[in-house]
Amino acid sequence: MKFFVSGHKGYIGAQLLPLLKAAGHHVTGCDLGLYSGYEWCDLPQADFELCCDIRQLSEDDLIGHDCVIHLAAISNDSMENIDSHLTSRINCDGALRVAKLAKAVGIRRFIFPSSCSIYGHSSGSALDEAAPFHPLSAYAQSKIQAEAMIRELASENFSPTFLRFATAYGYSPSLRLDFMVNNLLGYAFAENHIQVSTDGTPWRPIIHCVDIARALLAFSECPRVFIHNRSVNIGSDEQNFQICDIANQVSKLSNCPSIQYSAHSMTLPPRNYRVNFSLFRQLLPNFTFKFDLEKGLEELYQELKNRPLSHHDFTGPKFNRFRGLKERLHLLTLPV
Repeated sequence: MKFFVSGHKGYIGAQLLPLLKAAGHHVTGCDLGLYSGYEWCDLPQADFELCCDIRQLSEDDLIGHDCVIHLAAISNDSMENIDSHLTSRINCDGALRVAKLAKAVGIRRFIFPSSCSIYGHSSGSALDEAAPFHPLSAYAQSKIQAEAMIRELASENFSPTFLRFATAYGYSPSLRLDFMVNNLLGYAFAENHIQVSTDGTPWRPIIHCVDIARALLAFSECPRVFIHNRSVNIGSDEQNFQICDIANQVSKLSNCPSIQYSAHSMTLPPRNYRVNFSLFRQLLPNFTFKFDLEKGLEELYQELKNRPLSHHDFTGPKFNRFRGLKERLHLLTLPV
């Protein structure tokens, strides 16, 4: 198959490309290079690469491909404090544009990575795909809107699939330390304490970035009849954790006993939800997760141990995408 992957140099894309190529697929990558120079190590290369904003793509760029995996997005909750409309313009309008182009040139598969963050806050039972949405950020709202808009494009010849992933964590060559689990371990290394921005009681489902990439590949190969225009929660029931339990595991692994909790989130109400992943198990019964929390933390711990993380690295733009975006917002301004 010929894949078109947007955002292929990002946190997930850097794990997805080797899987696609190892499976014998041809990959066209499209990435603006917002985080060029911030990589942890050399990134895998696509067979053909476009360096442009997704909002500048044309039909010619997508023609001849069999499947689009649309990773490109602004995935920073705090971005709305700088530009409240940018997240929507890229995550909604940009995603819809790519989907329309894909449909116009006859690409039959369109895989849209969504997020369990759309569920926002719930104190009840684990949430399935029919649960109500309670978005707590512009990012979560953009995923809801993009799902709805792209869903309208579905037809006999165009099959979008919406994969609502649990919170990502783990090592990637395009490393991020602003995701919750990675952030806790980053604090332990760089600051010699673990800072939790809630009281530790909220629930959060998590999934390793390698398993996200593996799920993307698996759904690209899944029979159309099972996934046409369908939303699916992606994760493991066993990896629904309270944040305090994750912090305790980080503390034990890093030998950092100091855990500091906050009564309230610093910027937004805390996300708090458990997720039901039974549909995922039903659709892909043979899918097994490569990482659990213990194994994923150990891998990232060894990476940080082998290449010591400084205070400047942790607090600067290199591994914090929000800080990096603040320095490079001009790259997201399209010419008039």
